[in-house]
This record gives sequence, C-alpha cells and structure tokens, in this order.
Amino acid sequence: MSYIAPKITESEVEFTAIRAQGAGGQNVNKVSSAIHLRFDIRSSSLPEFIKEKLLVLQDQRVTKEGVVVIKAQTTRSQEQNRVDALARLNELIAEVSKPVKTRRETRPTLGSKQRRLEGKSIRGQVKALRGKIQD
Repeated sequence: MSYIAPKITESEVEFTAIRAQGAGGQNVNKVSSAIHLRFDIRSSSLPEFIKEKLLVLQDQRVTKEGVVVIKAQTTRSQEQNRVDALARLNELIAEVSKPVKTRRETRPTLGSKQRRLEGKSIRGQVKALRGKIQD
C-alpha cells in the first residue's frame, strides 16, 4: 500500500523576500533574492495525524510555536528560490507522512546459534586456563 502525501499550495504559506548571504558580488547587497517560507502547521489543511507528526518532529526548521521556517537562497532568482522552498516543504511533509514499517520478529538461524555457542565455549576455555595450575 502506498500513501500519497498531500501537497501544500502557495496560498497556505507566507513568503518573505530577504537579502541572501554569500556570493553574488555587488548584486547581493542590492537585491532581496533569498526567500523565507513560513508555514503554520496548526492552521493548515493537512490531516490531523500529519500535523501531530510534524509538531513532534525534532527538526530545527520547526519552531516551538508550530511554524515551519525554510530559508531558500541557492539561486540568484527570487522566483526559483520560492519554488525551491515550497518543494523542500512538500518533501518534509512527504517524509513525515510515510507510514512506519512495523518490525516482524524473526528467529535466529541455525548457523548464528552455532557461532554463538562456539564463541561461548572458546571464551570459557580462556577463562578456565586462568585458574591455578594443579600439580
């Protein structure tokens, strides 16, 4: 069974243009090409179980108030950075909405049992040799 994660549209997020750090020459000081994306988890249209998973997620992008903040500044284009930030948000939601696989218990193989017992007997011999020497 595959689960399709819900997609977030631009209407649910808040974009803020900020000045980017790093390379860009003189352009970096004049143009606000980086994007801050803010997404309020509690007031979103996501299903409740995904909201809960996002809120308990130990991720530096999720604030205590339940807001996801993503900073995109990889390109010089503001529009490309908007698209990148939204894609990263949707990636995060897709990752969280994957169902957790439950572990099925398996029995140890015959070979692994034998190797374990051989190791124990060798260890026992080593310890037995540490005893006092008898005449």
